[in-house]
Amino acid sequence: MTVAGAQQSITQALLTLDNVSVAPHRFGGVEYRLGSRELGHIHGDHMLDIPFPKKVRDEVVANGQASPHHLLPETGWVSLYLRRPEDVNTAIALLRRSYQIALAQRASRKVKE
Repeated sequence: MTVAGAQQSITQALLTLDNVSVAPHRFGGVEYRLGSRELGHIHGDHMLDIPFPKKVRDEVVANGQASPHHLLPETGWVSLYLRRPEDVNTAIALLRRSYQIALAQRASRKVKE
């Protein structure tokens, strides 16, 4: 089961964030980026993959917000299957978290320069 229109809703929400771009993903689907950093990508209306630092990934999985990545379960990546309308809200919240982490890391790099 998928959530009809999930990709469109998620994409619209991400495009409200400063400097986020959308492009085709190399493994299919749509990729969300902040500069050169991938925030996550979505496969149609049924699955979203998001990279996190391992500590955040462990928290997200423990909270039941997502599952370990479907192909790379030992990495910081998570997968979220979009089965219910509420999953779209979870997807947007997790992508916003990925965005906030990316912004913080970008700011940290600028301070060091």
